Parts: sequence; structure tokens; C-alpha cells
Amino acid sequence: MTALMQNIIAELERVPEDKLHVIMQFIDTLTDEAGGERKNYNLEQFVMPPTERGQDADAYVRGLRNNDRF
Repeated sequence: MTALMQNIIAELERVPEDKLHVIMQFIDTLTDEAGGERKNYNLEQFVMPPTERGQDADAYVRGLRNNDRF
């Protein structure tokens, strides 16, 4: 194993597990560009519908701030 490969593995071991998907997507784009075929990801599956609280976030936070005083 080369020194470069050992350094890469050591750095990957430091990355939190919940962030590894970002690195995998980056690696996929690198390998896809070399191979010519691209994958399409459906990002809409991660979008949450707006809630009532989200639509009036400023008023909600102001209400929290005003109601914390006795």
C-alpha cells in the first residue's frame, strides 16, 4: 500500500459516519466522469413539507422570547 493510500484511509477514519455519504457522492462523481455514465439522485425525497411553525417562524420565535419573562 502506498503512503498516499495510507494517508487517505487515515483521513477517512476521522470522518464522522453520518458525513460519509457526502464523500461517497464525491467519489461517485469522480468515477462517473471517468466512465462517462452519470447517476441521477432524487433530492426531492429529502424535502419536508412546510409546517405552520415554519411559515411563521419569526412570530413564533418572538412569542418564545416574549413569554420567557416572568
